[in-house]
Amino acid sequence: MLIGISGTPASGKSEVVRYLTFQGFQTIDYKRSSGEDGKAADRHASTVFETFEELSDFVTKCWNNNYVLNNICDLDILETLKIKPFFLHISIDSPMLLRYERYIEKYSLNKEEFKIEDFVRLTDEFLYLNSHISVISAAVIKIINNKSLIEDLYVTLSRLDLMDLTRLRPSWDSYFMRLADLAAFRSNCMKRRVGCVIVRDNRVIATGYNGTPRGFANCNEGGCGRCNGSSTGSGAGLATCLCLHAEENALLESGKDRIGSGSILYCNTCPCLTCSIKIAQIGICEVVFSQRYLMDDLSSSVLRTAGIRIRQFVPAQEGVVVI
Repeated sequence: MLIGISGTPASGKSEVVRYLTFQGFQTIDYKRSSGEDGKAADRHASTVFETFEELSDFVTKCWNNNYVLNNICDLDILETLKIKPFFLHISIDSPMLLRYERYIEKYSLNKEEFKIEDFVRLTDEFLYLNSHISVISAAVIKIINNKSLIEDLYVTLSRLDLMDLTRLRPSWDSYFMRLADLAAFRSNCMKRRVGCVIVRDNRVIATGYNGTPRGFANCNEGGCGRCNGSSTGSGAGLATCLCLHAEENALLESGKDRIGSGSILYCNTCPCLTCSIKIAQIGICEVVFSQRYLMDDLSSSVLRTAGIRIRQFVPAQEGVVVI
């Protein structure tokens, strides 16, 4: 596994690297060109390569070991690393004033000689004169380190479990739930975007998302009066709703014969009562969902009565993490 670190000046990148060394990671680097970030290779790194290409070849051959590379600043280098199946990109940021205080302390500067305006200018040049902002924005995990204590950072990193290998190659649950989330992006329902995937033997049988029936105007174009009504709460007035649910669309697409025995339904939202009845009737053996819904107690009762396993999937945390 190779973890790459990027981030703003004095945000705590080196502390993340140090934490990872406590977890058995080896620090590596390569000799930077002056045009890349203006810095030489990390002199504290356990191994420094002459070129990035040499570093890339090395970690590819030794992919089953754990390495950390600090201060990724070049977008082309990031794009080269992103295609590797063992690479995880993390960025670190902190509030401006906190980073300024850290920078002053780190370099023993005088606040009268190096004012916060100087630090703002330094940060802006770092982020916007090159491609650094693009590199930082591309991170899979973005940590906002707004605490003064290193211990708080370490606690958060421990909870994140950065060494979880499903971050590199998703489990079947994570894979199919991501497909359900992707299907939800096709939804045009004004109330809630829902996506569904039905699988058997780890093969996709059908997908579905919620929206009005074929031939009707899309829900977001006024096709369903109930969903476009401002006074209708979640789960209310379902008898007047014209939208087919994601689960219904997937079930209609697949049919009972294709579903057969042993099929699993993945949905990014817990099925409602009506869909649960249809799921029970068609012979699904397990329902996996990620988000709860207003009617999930009734849905759970129906599914369990039908002998259908139901469980909630909680993926590894990604995106912005605030300490």
